[in-house]
Amino acid sequence: MDKKLIREVIARRVALEMHHGNVVNLGIGLPTLVPNYLPANVKVTLQSENGLLGMGPSPEPGQEDTCLLNAGGGFITALPGASSFDSATSFAVIRGGHVDVTVLGALQVDEKGNLANWMIPGKKTPGMGGAMDLLVGSRKVIIAMEHTANGEKKILKSCTLPLTAAGQVNLIVTEMGVMEVTPEGIKLTEINPLFTVEEIQAQTEATLIISEELTDMKQVSLS
Repeated sequence: MDKKLIREVIARRVALEMHHGNVVNLGIGLPTLVPNYLPANVKVTLQSENGLLGMGPSPEPGQEDTCLLNAGGGFITALPGASSFDSATSFAVIRGGHVDVTVLGALQVDEKGNLANWMIPGKKTPGMGGAMDLLVGSRKVIIAMEHTANGEKKILKSCTLPLTAAGQVNLIVTEMGVMEVTPEGIKLTEINPLFTVEEIQAQTEATLIISEELTDMKQVSLS
């Protein structure tokens, strides 16, 4: 699978986790693709942590508004009725428990639901941003990421990088499948038919629990 298709598969699957009426925060990078695939009958309110409530899908090329940017500096749109405010108010929304779902990328996630997404040893990084607040302030945390990075496993028995937050991850979605974080470990519940269970386990350090009701990976219809 090429990178564009991988990102699309992940974003389309994550979009199915959104429910009508949810307030949803999207991290930078891959998670920002999710609004492009929301089912037509599901209306959610998207929050950008830099101070926008009511974010819409990415603008068409040539239709970008330089006043409308997400927390990662990417162009966004604002739906009718959207509101903008300072970052202090934005984080009051997050810390106050008003975000139903947050979707973040990850460098590492482990079988205890721990997440590391802000430091690469030997490289200069600005810090974790608002991820720490989002992880502890949201009702559901979804990790949307490629299954491996440059051949290195990202789903581990225990994170080796500094943690952003401990025990907060609920669901992991990669191009290979969908995994729930349970008290017993990481359970594979959906599998991309392009892969086998054995191939997924080979790319995962943590020992996967295979659901007795394992199904093919669901996707939002593009029709």
